[in-house]
Amino acid sequence: MNAYQKFKQHLDGELAATREAGLYKEERIITSPQSAVITLASGKGALNFCANNYLGLSDSKELIEASCEAMNNRGYGMSSVRFICGTQDLHKSLEATIARFFGTEDTILYASCFDANGGVFEPLLGDDDAIISDALNHASIIDGVRLCKAVRYRYANADTDDLEKQLQEAQKHRFRLIVTDGVFSMDGNVAPLDKIYLLAERYNAMVMVDESHSAGVVGTTGRGTTELYNLRGQIDILTGTLGKAFGGAIGGFTTGRKEIIDILRQRSRPYLFSNSLPPSVAAAGIRAFDILERSNELQDKLHSNAAQFTSLMIKAGFDVKPTQSAICAVMLYDAPLSQKMAAMMMEEGIYVTGFYYPVVPKGQARIRVQLSAAHTSEHIAQCVEAFIKTGKHLGVIK
Repeated sequence: MNAYQKFKQHLDGELAATREAGLYKEERIITSPQSAVITLASGKGALNFCANNYLGLSDSKELIEASCEAMNNRGYGMSSVRFICGTQDLHKSLEATIARFFGTEDTILYASCFDANGGVFEPLLGDDDAIISDALNHASIIDGVRLCKAVRYRYANADTDDLEKQLQEAQKHRFRLIVTDGVFSMDGNVAPLDKIYLLAERYNAMVMVDESHSAGVVGTTGRGTTELYNLRGQIDILTGTLGKAFGGAIGGFTTGRKEIIDILRQRSRPYLFSNSLPPSVAAAGIRAFDILERSNELQDKLHSNAAQFTSLMIKAGFDVKPTQSAICAVMLYDAPLSQKMAAMMMEEGIYVTGFYYPVVPKGQARIRVQLSAAHTSEHIAQCVEAFIKTGKHLGVIK
């Protein structure tokens, strides 16, 4: 038996155990644009309640036109990294647009926010320093911290008392960086950035916020947690994505203090060794921010939709985590049950996904519902009706 045959047996066993535990992830194929209403490969239509398409811009005609125009005028791809010959005027314009939107000094683009988070810590901090990270931070933050030699501290989710204890312990280090998600992607809660900021001031620490699920969503005009807490321009580092509220394509960014961005341009490995964003994505990104700056209509609609859905689900008797965003976690606690319920919801024409370990902690399985400005009140009512029907059938509610 050669080396791979033995390894194959190991993988087959792992996959079989995953299936047996009800944890195997299947991918459904979509044959339409991403929208509130989608078409599956089977030809069946469904209402989509599990995309990060918060503002309904994934199939925006404005963004498509901007993308096509850029492709015609600037080409398909860059075939280079930024510092060699991969920087166009569109990239610089998008970076300036993002900085203006968030009230920061400068911005650097990445292929994804996973890359932005993976490339932010190691260039900035060393083994004399400390990173104090929320326990429920995104996997990309966790992986980015692992790549850095700084000493790691962790505090309980959104628990500022625990954060203060960790900051006290970390006073022996040269520099301290608190890092948190703005909105926690599985629960939908917003980080208490006002209290975090005060603790950072008290204990001489910097602050970094991943705004991926909060930018475009949280705050009166969608400028994220810094707007919500009146801290716009005062947080040292923000990371985020173009792949959610801002059109749903690809691309990430880090925005913040000018000197931090300068160092990242010189040392951040995902930036230095990855191709530049395609011109079409950069142009569409600029247009997406333009749309948000012109009007607050999409954010208002999103907030209204989230409030309507949450209210109806609680009234129906579901265990719903408190949310301050477009994410609504319908708690089921049992992994196979979450998969079964999601499959039954699909039969009712509602596309949702069950989440379970290792995406969420063991015993915390759920269906995560994500609202969009593209949803109508009728879409939401239909979704809740399907939840009630399947929930009663499975004994989730009475």
